Amino acid sequence: MSREKQSRREFLKVGAAGITALGFMKNIKVNAIAFAEPHAELNEITIVELQAKMKSGELSARRLAEMYLERIREIDPKLRSVLETNPDALKIAEESDKERKRGKVRGMLHGIPVLIKDNIDTADEMKTTAGSFALVDAPVPERDAFVVEKLRKAGAVIIGKTNLSE
Repeated sequence: MSREKQSRREFLKVGAAGITALGFMKNIKVNAIAFAEPHAELNEITIVELQAKMKSGELSARRLAEMYLERIREIDPKLRSVLETNPDALKIAEESDKERKRGKVRGMLHGIPVLIKDNIDTADEMKTTAGSFALVDAPVPERDAFVVEKLRKAGAVIIGKTNLSE
């Protein structure tokens, strides 16, 4: 039936069917755990907002790193995007907090957790495999790549390495 010729009765039938369908939807069980996301408040927060929270004392670099590491532990087993986390991340974040308390803030990345791709060397306890099985047993790099040096100088907390495919 065309829209112009739709009768009031036809409109009410369609509306009643829709309302009835909605009534049945309450009985559909949804697995809330599948949609649960730890620390969802971090999804859209900006670095400027994070810095303001750390400046006010509402948030610390350590707590922020903990929150992101918790997200990785909860969400990443399904995504498989993070190869490894930095075992020193919380210690580095604590150092950032100590610097902030002494009045030293290196820049906008001070205390901000950062993940980097696995083809970038870090002198932490994390390997660099570049997504290649051939490099799985390679030794840990002795020094940071140039970009990592710059990130650390800016105060970023390298919390892990993300996956690449071979």
